[in-house]
Amino acid sequence: MASLETPVCEFGLPAPNFALPGVDDRTWHRDDCLGPNGLLVMFICNHCPYVQAVRERIVRDARDLLQLGVGVVAIMSNDPADYPEDSFENMQQVAQQYDFPFPYLLDETQAVARAYGAVCTPDFFGYNGRLELQYRGRLDESRKQTAPEGVRRDLYEGMKLVAETGRGPADQIPSVGCSIKWRAP
Repeated sequence: MASLETPVCEFGLPAPNFALPGVDDRTWHRDDCLGPNGLLVMFICNHCPYVQAVRERIVRDARDLLQLGVGVVAIMSNDPADYPEDSFENMQQVAQQYDFPFPYLLDETQAVARAYGAVCTPDFFGYNGRLELQYRGRLDESRKQTAPEGVRRDLYEGMKLVAETGRGPADQIPSVGCSIKWRAP
């Protein structure tokens, strides 16, 4: 399980479109997920210990961002043939168990992860209302273990700034997580 760090935010990069199946049996497009003040696209999965350590905080921050007019969507791009815990059925169970307030989508071809340049789980892409990239940082200082209560909420604070001003913070700390599990060519 390779640990990777996300690249530096490329401010202004447009959000690629997508049409992916959700665990709710609906096909979701990028613009279906967009809120009036922005969009947070998260690449997550079920099996990654980095994601497991922050799953409750992802749900908390998503709920808070939705209140600020930021749409939220999670995409699972791992190859479930090699990682059965990331199967569509298991995605449905996790979404229900943790009461995801956002669509949880399957990127079976991995084309969407490639279009976004996702490298790890979790990988966060925060866009303003014009779908221009403004945040590519971490959730908080958690790693494979959940950080203590009361740590700075980097993702929430960054996306709150985006919601209020249309611009992300100049200084962002990269997210760290398990590499995307790419299909063999």
